[in-house]
Amino acid sequence: MNQQKYADITLLLEGTYPFIRGGVSSWVHQIIQGLPQYTFAIIFLGSKKEDYDEQKYILPDNVVHLECHYLWDPVALAKPKACKGNAEYTRVSEQIHDWFRNPQLNFNHDVLRDFLVSFGQEKGFSAEEFYYSEASWTQICSYYEKYNSQNSFIHYLWTIKAMHAPLFTIANVAHRFSLNTGTFHTISTGFGGVLGVLLHYIWKRPLILTEHGIYTKERKIDLQSIFIKEHRDLFSDPLHMGMQYQELLWIKFFESIGRLIYQASDPIVSLYEANRKRQVDDGACPERTQVIPNGISTENFSSVRMQRTKEIPLVVGLLGRVVPIKDIKTFIRSMKIIVKHIPKAEGWLIGPEDEDKAYVEECKALVHELELDDKVKFLGFRKIHEVLPQLGILVLTSISEAFPLVILEAYASGLPVVATDVGACREIIEGNNEEDRALGSAGMVVSIADPDATARAVIAILTDENRWYQAQKSGIQRIERYYTQSRMLDSYSNIYNQALITK
Repeated sequence: MNQQKYADITLLLEGTYPFIRGGVSSWVHQIIQGLPQYTFAIIFLGSKKEDYDEQKYILPDNVVHLECHYLWDPVALAKPKACKGNAEYTRVSEQIHDWFRNPQLNFNHDVLRDFLVSFGQEKGFSAEEFYYSEASWTQICSYYEKYNSQNSFIHYLWTIKAMHAPLFTIANVAHRFSLNTGTFHTISTGFGGVLGVLLHYIWKRPLILTEHGIYTKERKIDLQSIFIKEHRDLFSDPLHMGMQYQELLWIKFFESIGRLIYQASDPIVSLYEANRKRQVDDGACPERTQVIPNGISTENFSSVRMQRTKEIPLVVGLLGRVVPIKDIKTFIRSMKIIVKHIPKAEGWLIGPEDEDKAYVEECKALVHELELDDKVKFLGFRKIHEVLPQLGILVLTSISEAFPLVILEAYASGLPVVATDVGACREIIEGNNEEDRALGSAGMVVSIADPDATARAVIAILTDENRWYQAQKSGIQRIERYYTQSRMLDSYSNIYNQALITK
């Protein structure tokens, strides 16, 4: 890759491409490869460097720049030195916090822009001022007394510091960025979106936002999961329930910066209508929102479909990372029921196992506990074109999804699908409108964390050949009519062309 001085589009990627496989990363790779007429730069934001192995994708030739930054690396600070602090910055900071808490308030967004551009800078609101100044300390204490005085001050203080630390890193990244670019495109709100806002203000270039899943919703799931896991012993003691306030602070934090990013982005893209409405409810301007569903190249799967045997394989496959949000344990428990009714059935878990190794071990222990060692197989990462023809049905047991690309890949390969009722799964399986629903169901939708319902759906389809072939037909027709790659790429090409007009 030749580092150049200009890129048409700079992608802002938080914790995904090119170091994590699947999901959003697959989509990013698809966009870059599918639009070779544009040059792309990538700014990758990760947690800590040691959390990522080597790149999982070979960067296409039209990627001309890659830089990586890590949000939880220590902030470089000058030697501690007490100071009074800038009273004007403190006053503006209070106004911004008030706006975050009450977005209905009238607020001068020019003041917000100027404050954000100065954030982390020596002549602005520096990291040293936040950590060492009397004004900052007074403000933190004041907010604690006003909003959180019934809980631990130490927990509150470290939560506030933890929220601000990555923001100073992001500000440093934005001010050091020197590549001339036509437009910025962030693939989430969150910290990647904050970087997009700063780059948008500093470089005065358009900011495009695409949300695959709603960031604030996903962080709520993450935080609730972590809190329950780390503090489950405290739930019996009401005196400790105040600990939960710190998790609520994080949720409010992500909701606030989400509104900030919506305010700066145009267009604001979601993958399906329910998420577009959620964006509007969370503060996005309706006129800036639009829906662009995922799409795939069905031509690339024609050879996969031809590899299918006449006999339907009794293999139940789950393609995805072995992580809690995919609820692999429900899949495993459903296999216990499935093999009782279909003794020759097997369950294949196909996907990376390196993201949460403790959870992987828990899943393998559950397989052993349920005496499924010869029935449930952990295959790790496999090439999708090789594994799909060997499956008889695709199952997703996720507790959260946006618009799973793997369902489209299953349809293109001729597979029915059973999926939980999350994200766009229901509309992809059953249809999005009257015309779409007339094509018929391409599988079945089940409740979250329900192994019985999952097993019943799999058994119903795998043991009824007519039903299986009808679901296969519906899936193929649905994807060829509504979810083609060319349709998706044309939509993004129009967005990019519009943004580049103003350069």
